[in-house]
Amino acid sequence: MRLIALLTILALAIPGLPGCSRDTPPAPGGLTLAAPPSGGDFSLDSADGRIATQNFRGQVVALYFGYTYCPDVCPTSLAALGSALEKLTPAELAQVQPLFISVDPERDSVARLKDYAVFFHPKLKGLTGTPSEIAAIAHAYGASYSRQEVKSEGGYVVDHSSFVYLLAPDGRLAASLPHGTTPEDMAAAMRRLLPQPK
Repeated sequence: MRLIALLTILALAIPGLPGCSRDTPPAPGGLTLAAPPSGGDFSLDSADGRIATQNFRGQVVALYFGYTYCPDVCPTSLAALGSALEKLTPAELAQVQPLFISVDPERDSVARLKDYAVFFHPKLKGLTGTPSEIAAIAHAYGASYSRQEVKSEGGYVVDHSSFVYLLAPDGRLAASLPHGTTPEDMAAAMRRLLPQPK
């Protein structure tokens, strides 16, 4: 938890770093929504093998698009998601599956994604695939991202929109929570979607 706090403080202290976008400017080639979000099932690779959203029927799925080299927005958003998950009871948490899809498949291997994701929450699974697979899934969820060449060690950054998407237990896209949503509100949104005891 100390690392999460450190990452959050770092992200808040240096908002000018490139790599992730807090806003979605309506400029051509910018980070406007790729399409009206519709959602849909998909499968991608993880360190534990291929993972399909159909496997999580009956659970709430919390989905975030980002990448491990993101200097600011991703650590902040994932720390908020991790904090929201910690606010759930054990019984509630058992019915929620968080997923982190990389928009940087060139650098984000499944091993790197696993190591990165666990810093934010032990249930968070990092996913990747081919560029075409990721592009199709991002389009379905209205997520946008754009590679930007810069003079840095990595050679480029990836600007991207920042939402936590919540999938209801039946698999439908039920909510798109914008960057800055508090952990309390995020947890409340998940609870509203959890199956009610019979």
